[in-house]
Amino acid sequence: MLVSVRSLLRAALAVLLVAFATASGAQVTFDKPIRIIVGFAAGGTADLIARVVADKMKDTLGQPVIVDNRPGAIGRIAAEAVKNAAPDGTTIMVMPIGPMAVVPHSTKNLNYDPLRDFAPIALGATFDFAIAVGPETGAKTWAEFAAWVKANPDKAAYATSGAGSLPHFFGAMLSTELGVTMLHVAYKGSAAYVNDLIGGSIPAAIDAMADLTEQHRAGKIHILATSGSARSKALPDVPTFKELGLPGLVASGWFGFFAPAKTPGPVIDALNRAINKALQSPDVIAKLSGIGMDPATSTPDQFAVILVSDYAKWGPIVKATGFTSD
Repeated sequence: MLVSVRSLLRAALAVLLVAFATASGAQVTFDKPIRIIVGFAAGGTADLIARVVADKMKDTLGQPVIVDNRPGAIGRIAAEAVKNAAPDGTTIMVMPIGPMAVVPHSTKNLNYDPLRDFAPIALGATFDFAIAVGPETGAKTWAEFAAWVKANPDKAAYATSGAGSLPHFFGAMLSTELGVTMLHVAYKGSAAYVNDLIGGSIPAAIDAMADLTEQHRAGKIHILATSGSARSKALPDVPTFKELGLPGLVASGWFGFFAPAKTPGPVIDALNRAINKALQSPDVIAKLSGIGMDPATSTPDQFAVILVSDYAKWGPIVKATGFTSD
């Protein structure tokens, strides 16, 4: 069932009122280590963000900050763990846009509500999507790939890191622009499809740009276009879909930090300050920028507005595909 933007804003406001009900400005200290739960395997982008931020947060908060990987079910396992954790700020999570603003629209029996069960702490990083090709198509440009797809509709397929993921639905948008329905092939994570893409078993892949950048730089695959409103500083030689005359494919994603819904406002504020300080560190900026991520700071309420807006945006797109994960 589609939810109106007005009702979404009310839900987000309710979360914020709970989160900030306690007067801000009180001194907050933590008496035990803080865990950042990551719903994806070690070595991925979410894991990298969690680890570089955790390393800096410990200095600000005076406690160890431990990264706890709980992969599976496109982040659902991690989300449930944080939803049920004590709302004291010692168990938080870093999560991409997909499980929070996309997956809920395709899952009937979701074990969490992204707008009610969590308190947004801070935005962490933003990113663009990208399409990359291996050797099968022979394409080095978007025009060449588009021509190949139209000439070979029976072979047109794209890999993503999972069914129901945001790249899955971005691929559906891309198929619409091409006028050819490309077969979606879901893998269990980006690392799983790389060898098939390089070897030519799958002609293309769509994912967060950061997950494709390393192989592109090595010359093993070719990123043809990215989804940002401007070219990525990490890949200035790669055009955007907007430049290519496809403004409907301008989109971006994010990774952000969340706590359980009833976490007190001063605790949220303390975590927000520590995360924002970490994201402004030159070495953190360098590490994230180097893989095509843009470090991004925010207040908790600014991040809440972003969450609500993206939840409303992706709902109709997901529903139009008819995909359900149940």
